[in-house]
Amino acid sequence: MPWLLLVLAGLLEIGWAIGLKYTEGFTRPLPTVATVAAMVASVLLLGIAMRSLPVGTAYAVWVGIGAAGTVLLGIALFGEPATAARLACVGLILAGVVGLKLVTPA
Repeated sequence: MPWLLLVLAGLLEIGWAIGLKYTEGFTRPLPTVATVAAMVASVLLLGIAMRSLPVGTAYAVWVGIGAAGTVLLGIALFGEPATAARLACVGLILAGVVGLKLVTPA
């Protein structure tokens, strides 16, 4: 269960990171409320997952999911460059996330 909560927290991190773009500097009310709600929910789920998981592992996985997902959605939604080097780096981040899952008990 803690891993599921951690993955959900990471997905919400992607949501709020992308949501920041849509807030236009927190000047648009609806995207701002949704982004702040995703921020709060993401951190709450991370905190709950940390009850059972090591802090370093949980934080690294949370950030890794958020970073990789945000890069991929930036490519898909905003036309950011999808160079081989960027995609390889995203692959390395995801390999680190999977590696931490494989070597962490719980």
